Amino acid sequence: MNEVNMLLEPVRVFLAQVGAFLPRLALAIAVLIAGWLAAKVARFAVLRGLRAVNFNVLTERAGVDGFLAQGGVKSGTTEILATLVYWLVILATLVIAFNSVGLTYITDLLGRVVLFVPKVIVALLILVFGAYFARFIGDTVTTYCRNVGIQDAPLLGNLARYAILAFVVLIALDQVNVGGDIVRQSFLVVLAGIVLALALAFGLGGKDWAAERLERWWPKRGARDDTEAPRR
Repeated sequence: MNEVNMLLEPVRVFLAQVGAFLPRLALAIAVLIAGWLAAKVARFAVLRGLRAVNFNVLTERAGVDGFLAQGGVKSGTTEILATLVYWLVILATLVIAFNSVGLTYITDLLGRVVLFVPKVIVALLILVFGAYFARFIGDTVTTYCRNVGIQDAPLLGNLARYAILAFVVLIALDQVNVGGDIVRQSFLVVLAGIVLALALAFGLGGKDWAAERLERWWPKRGARDDTEAPRR
C-alpha cells in the first residue's frame, strides 16, 4: 500500500499544480481577449479623434505624409499613431497576462517595450509639429525677404526651414534615446563643418560673389537714394 501511495504521489502533485494553473490560465486568456477588444476600441477612438481635430491636415501641410509616401509607406501619420496606440494596449495586455501565469522574464522584456512605445509616439508628435513649425518659419522668412526686396528670398526661407527641421529631428532622436551624445556631437561636427566651408568659400573663392549677394540683399544707402532720385 505504501508503494502504491509513493507511485501516485507525483501524479497527485502534478494534478494539484494543473488545478492551480488552470484558473490563472483562464484569467490570462480572458485578459487577452479583453485587451484585444480594448486595443481595437483605442485605435478607432484615436483615429477618429485625430481626424476630428484635423490632425491629418496638419501632417499633410507639414510634409510628413508626403515624406512617408515617397518612402513607400501607404499609411499616413494619423494611422501610424493609431496603430502605435493599438500595440501599446496589446503589449500592456500581454504584460498583465504573462504576469498572471508567473512568466516574469517575458513580463520584464515586454515591460521595456511598453515603456519604449510612448517615447516613439512623443517623438513622432515632435516631428509632426516641428516640421509644421519649420515650414511656417520658412514661409514667413520667404515672405518677409520678398517684402523688403531681397531677391534670394526662397533660398533664405529654405535655409531657415531646414535648419529648424534639423534641430527637430535631433530632439526626436534624443527622445527615443537613439545615439545619445554620439548623435548630438556628430550633428555639431557636421554643422561646424558646413559653417567652416561657407566661411572659407566666402573668404577665399567667393569674395566677389558674397559681396554681390550682400549688395543685392542690403544695398547701400547712397545707391538706394540714387535709384529713388529719378522717381521723385
